[in-house]
Order: sequence, then C-alpha cells, then structure tokens
Amino acid sequence: MTFARGLAAEVRKGLLNLLAGWREVLLEMITFPLFYLLIVLFMGRGQLRVDLLLPVLLGMVALTFIHEQVNRVFWSYLGDIQSGVLEQTYLTPLPSAASILSRQVAAVIAAVPTALAVLATGATAITVHGGKLPFDAQVIVPLAAIVLGTCGLALILCGLTLVFKRIEIITQLSVALYAIAGGTLVPLAALPDPIAFLSRLVVPIAPGIEAMRDILLGGHSLAALPTGWGLGWLLAQPLLITAAGVILFNRFEHLARRRGTLGRY
Repeated sequence: MTFARGLAAEVRKGLLNLLAGWREVLLEMITFPLFYLLIVLFMGRGQLRVDLLLPVLLGMVALTFIHEQVNRVFWSYLGDIQSGVLEQTYLTPLPSAASILSRQVAAVIAAVPTALAVLATGATAITVHGGKLPFDAQVIVPLAAIVLGTCGLALILCGLTLVFKRIEIITQLSVALYAIAGGTLVPLAALPDPIAFLSRLVVPIAPGIEAMRDILLGGHSLAALPTGWGLGWLLAQPLLITAAGVILFNRFEHLARRRGTLGRY
C-alpha cells in the first residue's frame, strides 16, 4: 500500500508540474504543428506534397512523445538535484527507478495535447489536398511500444545525470539524432544499412514508426509487417530498453552513492 502511495505521489507531482506549465504546453501545441508543416515543405521543395504528409505525420507524432518523455523527466530530475531535494526521495520505500517511471505517466499525458495538435494539423492538410487520414486500431501497439521504450531511455539519461551532472546537451542532441536517424522523417529502408540496423536495435521509436507506416500506408497487419524485424522485435525492443534502463540507472546511482555525490551539483 505504501509503495502504491509513493507511485501515486510521483504521478501527482508530475501532473501538478504539468498544470503549472500550461503555457509551455500551449506553446508546443503551436510550434510542433508548424515544425511539421515546415519539414514537409522543406522535403517537398516548397510544396505540401500528399505523398509526404502522412509518412512525416506518423514520425512527428512519435517524435512528440520521445521529446516530452525525455525532456520533462530529465529536467524534473535535474531540478531535484539542483534544488537539493533529491535526497528526500530516499525517505520513501519507493525505488528511485520506480519514481522516474512514475513521472513518465505525467510526461506521456503531457505529450497527448501536442500530439493531437500535430495529428489535427496533418489531418487537415491531407483533407485539403483531397486525401483521407487512415485509421487502424492496430497502431496502438507500436505507439505503446514507443512510449515504453522511451521510458528506458529516460532512465538511462537520469542515471547519467547522477554521475556526470551537466549533460543537458546530450539530451538535446539525442532527440535530434532520433529525428534524423530514427526513421522519423526518412524511412529506415532509405538509410545506409549500418545506420538502419543500429536504429532498429537501440532507438525506441524506430520499430514503432516502421510498424505504423506498414499498417496505415501499406495496409499490413501486425502479424505480417514487411519492413523492420517484425512483430517479435516490436514487442521485445521496448522491454529490453526499459530493462537496460533500470539496470544502468541502478548502477549509476550506486556509483554516485559510493562517490558521495548523489545530490551534489
């Protein structure tokens, strides 16, 4: 019961921070759709090409979640370190890794309004150009895989923060890297084989984006995904990344405790 209360308290803390920063959410609901349209214009050489609107839209929705989940949790955790309240989290029986995963709940909720704004913008642009936004309930599976895998990534970055402290640039560069090499804008099949291999292996959003494109653009089922490494890897990769995140975070935390620098910034 105490464990459950600890989880609920972390989720509540994240939601309160979200409400306090509603202006930031509103700004993202404006800038992300504009960014999506600018990308399509750039890739279409000044035109909103119909053949680009939907593929890029799927990538942008995934990028919205990884951006929110990584940045909100990272900056929240870094804020605890900078303000000197990190040690208070160790007064509860809740493991530190579980605390970060609880904050992911609020981060996912924070990503929903922005993702819906991008989706609405894309649907409007597709409709104006005489197209139709397809829907298949099967896309929930790859979207859930993206969310879960990103939880593991956030754990790894928070663990690095405990040891190296000033890694803000790494967080920003990592999101930019996923946008370029994670299949967000350009399908992995169009990238060099080594890059496509590494992206499918370690980038949380890569298998999910490929699966969503196969389902919505190609009309394939989850059991018969033609690109990527199939349904098995789509389900296994986020679990492996999250497990790796828990292990690495615990190791980084142990190292910071041993050095006596856990709450030092």
